[in-house]
Amino acid sequence: MADIFDEVEEDLRAERMKRLLARYGGLLAGLMLLVVAGVAGMQGWRWWQSRQAAQVAGTYLAVNKAAAEPGADAGASADRFAALAAEAPPGYRSLARLRAAALKAEAGDRAGALALWDEIARDGSVDPLYRDLGTVMWGLHSLGEGDQAAIESRLAPLAEGPWRASVQEIRALAALGRGATEEARQLLTELTTNPATPQGVRDRAGKLLAGLGG
Repeated sequence: MADIFDEVEEDLRAERMKRLLARYGGLLAGLMLLVVAGVAGMQGWRWWQSRQAAQVAGTYLAVNKAAAEPGADAGASADRFAALAAEAPPGYRSLARLRAAALKAEAGDRAGALALWDEIARDGSVDPLYRDLGTVMWGLHSLGEGDQAAIESRLAPLAEGPWRASVQEIRALAALGRGATEEARQLLTELTTNPATPQGVRDRAGKLLAGLGG
C-alpha cells in the first residue's frame, strides 16, 4: 500500500513539473541564454582587452625606441607619446603621459612639461605611484624658479612613500635655493648614510655635500 501511495505522489510531482515547465520553461531558457551570453561576452571583452594591451605595448616600445635614437626630435617624440596616451588603456596611458612630459622638458618646453606633470599629479584616475612620480618630476623641474618653500610643502606628503629618496634630494636642493644651507646639509647627510638610498641619489648627495664643505 505504501508503494502505491509513493507512485501516486511521484506521478503528481511529475505532472506539476510538466505544468511548471510549460508555463515557465521559455523564461528559464531565456535566462540561461542570457547567462551564457553574459559569460561569453565577458570572456570576449577580456580577450579584446588583452589584444588591445598587447598592441599598445608594441606601439609604446616602438615609440620609445625611436625617441632614444641619436638625433631624435624630442618634441616630435613627445607628441607621439601624447597621441598614444589618448587611446591607451590606463597603465600605458600614464606611462605615455610621463614620457611625453619628460621629452617636452628635453625639447626645451619646460612650461609644457610642468603643466603635464602637474596634470598627472592631480588626476585621480591615475595610479598613486605614477601620480606621485608626476609630483616628484614637477618639483624637480620647478627648482630655481617660483617659491621653493611651496615646492617643499607640496612634496612633504611623499616623504615616506616609494619616492622618498628623490623627494629628500629635491627638498635639499630647494633648501639650498632659499639659502637654508644647514637644513640642506642635514638632508643630504641623511641620504648618504641611509643604506636604503639608491646609489645614484647617494652619489649626487655626496657631491653636493662636498661642494658645501660637509
